[in-house]
Amino acid sequence: MHSSKKAVVLLSGGLDSMVVAALAKEAGFAIQALTINYGQRHLRELRSARDIAERLGVERHVELPLDLRTFGGSALTDDIAVPKSGVSEDIPVTYVPARNLVFLALTTAFAEASGAQDIFIGVNALDYSGYPDCRPEFIASFAETARLGTKSGAGGDAFTIHAPLQHLTKSDIAKECYRLDLDPSWSWSCYDPDEHGVACGLCDSCRLRRKGFAEAGLEDSTAYAAE
Repeated sequence: MHSSKKAVVLLSGGLDSMVVAALAKEAGFAIQALTINYGQRHLRELRSARDIAERLGVERHVELPLDLRTFGGSALTDDIAVPKSGVSEDIPVTYVPARNLVFLALTTAFAEASGAQDIFIGVNALDYSGYPDCRPEFIASFAETARLGTKSGAGGDAFTIHAPLQHLTKSDIAKECYRLDLDPSWSWSCYDPDEHGVACGLCDSCRLRRKGFAEAGLEDSTAYAAE
């Protein structure tokens, strides 16, 4: 029996988005998942998104092409080296210009077309790389923008933007992964896998993920080139 509550989940294929999708399912939502193929160098995460969508039994999974390599300006979409020396205090070159702003706009359009008023996104404002589009004030302001800029919002049916991981540490997220009976290896976090498709273990995303599982005392079943 399908739930009458619909939600759209922005599903990148990463650990955070996997946990968020499982939390939406746990909350009783019928899930529509949206994955953006934006020309990211770590295309391996798209395979993870498909795998997660299948394992969680989402009702519909849309993989939308949007080639942000045309713009460039990021180590994830341009010929710029991915930093491997440690997590920076500044906004790193792996920041993709306005990515979550663009992605949330597309997710809202998908939600409105699907008749869903609930949107789930896996942004995190504690253990992350300092991206400005992960901050709570951005999520709150976008919810207001979605209300003002959509037929649903104009009709009094505002969208709810759920960001349940926003104030969790990566350790907390690792614990949620295990509580929800998810296998970490279903997800993909590495920005710069090696020629064999193995996670580098040294980019910001790998470092934050590995640190989170280590602090939680839990195993990350993902293989890393740098152990």
